[in-house]
Amino acid sequence: MNLKKAYLIIFLVLLVDQVSKIYIKTNFLLHEEVHVFNWFKILFVENEGMAWGAEIPGAYGKIALTLFRIVAVCGIGYWLWDSVKKQGSNLLIVAISLILAGAFGNIIDSVFYGRIFNDSSFEVATLFSDKPYAPWFYGKVVDMFYFPIIKDYPMPEWVPFIGGTNFTFFNAIFNVADVAISTGVGLLLVFNKRAFQN
Repeated sequence: MNLKKAYLIIFLVLLVDQVSKIYIKTNFLLHEEVHVFNWFKILFVENEGMAWGAEIPGAYGKIALTLFRIVAVCGIGYWLWDSVKKQGSNLLIVAISLILAGAFGNIIDSVFYGRIFNDSSFEVATLFSDKPYAPWFYGKVVDMFYFPIIKDYPMPEWVPFIGGTNFTFFNAIFNVADVAISTGVGLLLVFNKRAFQN
């Protein structure tokens, strides 16, 4: 596979990711939800950009995370270029392209969204608002897909660590960029020998 095809994958993932995030941001209040099925909701949340909504503590934690992710994207970009140059397998190039697109999609939120949107807490956000909610590099990542397949199931008391609590599976809320990253990593793990056959 050549770089043009890899760039096309990246562009399409980024397009779907950003269009879906901008739509949610400009049409939903924070924590507003739409029930699609019992096991699937569109639920608008924002996070600092780490998995499961975790945060790096301290005044500079967010900018450190964003800068680290930019460096990581540069490294993944080089890996893609090098894999194409060395005629790596199509599976490898597709997987790297998905990971790169997903990582870049979430970086766009972190770098730009704080400056181009107003806060979504009390009103639907406006694109290119004159009241931005955060400085450059301090934007929050928009998530919206929620699949609570098993919701609030009471765990028996005898179950270690979580006994006596209500259990929800699958509790993560994610976006198109997250799906792209997970799919790319999954392809590399499941089809490892085929991906790295050259």
